[in-house]
Amino acid sequence: MKVMLRKNAIGHLVVYVPKKDLEEEVVSEAETADGKIYTLANGWELAMPVMEEPMKLPQTVEARRI
Repeated sequence: MKVMLRKNAIGHLVVYVPKKDLEEEVVSEAETADGKIYTLANGWELAMPVMEEPMKLPQTVEARRI
């Protein structure tokens, strides 16, 4: 699914899922061989592809819900 990553007003990473009209803050992240896994405030876990560091925000990426 396509998601948009951005920073909110206080500098925390936020994920927006347009098809679900869902916007949640990232509460934790874990490194994997394939990229990162972001855990959102609502409990969702999203697998993200490898992205360049530092991330250029906002950006749209293809994520997978696990």
